[in-house]
Amino acid sequence: MALVIDLKPKEKVLIGTAVITNDSQRTRLHISGEAAIIREKDIMREEEANTPCKLAYFYIQCMYMARNPKDYYDRYFDTVKEIQHAAPKLSFLFLSINEKMIEGNYYKAMKEAKELIELEQDLIKHATGQ
Repeated sequence: MALVIDLKPKEKVLIGTAVITNDSQRTRLHISGEAAIIREKDIMREEEANTPCKLAYFYIQCMYMARNPKDYYDRYFDTVKEIQHAAPKLSFLFLSINEKMIEGNYYKAMKEAKELIELEQDLIKHATGQ
């Protein structure tokens, strides 16, 4: 079954190591095969990973795109330990995220890590009184 992606004008998508940029009109792509695919809206650049949970997301994203995902495991798990020490309430989310990673389903792990970022933002707002 092919993956169908609708791209807005000028929207980008990563397929493997290639960046595909849409032209000036909407486009529908049908993609078959095994390749890592990330829409532009889901891509986090390293300089944007300015909180521990964003950094965890970034490392999962790197695992998803890498030929050898385990190259990022140490950095990811060091970050997870830091997060769990600072906010033990978030530990339960890592059970599911790590399970997805063990299964090799890094894309689903990324989706769950997005929820982690949202919770982190709520904690930051609460801590700063905003």
